[in-house]
This record gives sequence, C-alpha cells and structure tokens, in this order.
Amino acid sequence: MRAEVATDVGLVRKNNEDAVCCDVEKQIFIVADGMGGYEAGEVASSLAVDAVYRVVSSEQTDTPLEILRQAFYQANDRIFQHAQKNPEFSGMGTTLTALWIVEQKASIVHVGDSRAYLIREGKIASLTEDHSLVGELVREGGLTEEQAMSHPQRNILTRALGCSALVEVDVKEITVKPGDYFLLCTDGLTNLVSSEEMVHIVTQFHDLKTAVHKLVGLALERGGYDNITAVLVENRP
Repeated sequence: MRAEVATDVGLVRKNNEDAVCCDVEKQIFIVADGMGGYEAGEVASSLAVDAVYRVVSSEQTDTPLEILRQAFYQANDRIFQHAQKNPEFSGMGTTLTALWIVEQKASIVHVGDSRAYLIREGKIASLTEDHSLVGELVREGGLTEEQAMSHPQRNILTRALGCSALVEVDVKEITVKPGDYFLLCTDGLTNLVSSEEMVHIVTQFHDLKTAVHKLVGLALERGGYDNITAVLVENRP
C-alpha cells in the first residue's frame, strides 16, 4: 500500500480549514472540510480527524466498519460539546470522509460533501454521495454533475458533523483488488476538476506524488477559490 497527500490553502482564503490524515502503516486515510466562523472551521475539522484517528488506533474488538462508524459518532459529540462550551465556536461543523483498509476490505464512512472515489481498471466510481443541496438535485435529475460544479448554492450542506447532538452517516464496505486507487478529496478539488480529469491524471502519472500534486495544481489553475485537499492511495499488486 502506498499513499500521498497534497493540501493547499488556495488562492482566495486566508486559512486552510481542511484537515487530513494519511497513515499508510495503519491504512487509515481521512479528509475533513471545516466550516463556521473565524477559525471555527479549522477547529472542527482538526477535532474530527483527531477523534477518528484515536479511535481507529486504539484496541478494538468490533468489525472495522463498525469501529469507524462509532468513531464518527464520537467525533460528532466532541465537536458539538466543544461548541456548546465555547460560544465563539457556535454552529461550527465539518465534512468527514474516512477510508480504513483492513485485510483487503475497505471500510468507508462519510458525512458532508467531501468525497471518496475508487479508480479501478481505468474507470472511476464515487463511493460517497454528497450531503448537499446540489447533490440532492443531481440525484433527482434536476442538475447535471457539470452544472453542480458551478451552481451558486453548491456549498449548502444538508448534513455535517458536529452541528447537532446526533448525526447520520453513510457507510460502505468493498473488497480491495490489486491495482486499485482510492482518492479522498474536499470540494475545493471536486468543484473545479471533473471525475474524468481525475482518472486521466491518476492513470497518466504512475508516481503518486506527481499525480496528487497535478490534481491540486489543476484546481489552482482554475481559480483555487477554496481550500484543496487530496489523498491518493494505491493498492500495489
């Protein structure tokens, strides 16, 4: 297993509210995109990534998918309680997308509009659904994916971590095959780079570091109006 990460504040924002974990040894990969007031987004995303990583790294007896699910619930509670005790962070929240690979099984848990993709045999498939207004419109057929990328309400989330005491998360488990790539990224990438461009770059550049920086670089070339984070994972044959 190999992995590379790239994150950039972008060309417009002053702070990077994305948080990321890329632990090849434990095979846990996480991206988060925080929101909510001055510095609150950074706090929310960092709390979320740290909470999930701590749970996954501890001794557990449950299945990996259930451990990861429970880690998300703990992260949600940690952010929500932090905001309750610190009024300046009221309303903060974050997206959170995590991939944990154990014995060739990939567990994916997700909330928000950051994404996880599988690239297999030259084709790309999304492993997550956006919990956003435009995501719902795309699923209902009211918008195309291309229209959603530039929609003025594309940043309105319908579900996020830490905004309320309870949260609903999506879970998925798949078998990992030799040669598979996984791409986890925030919407700073997906709003500016299409899935077709992603698979082209990943398959064109066999060096992971080059590929992940090409992805982020393309988003920067197109305006970089948001923080951009990408984690590229390869299951080597």
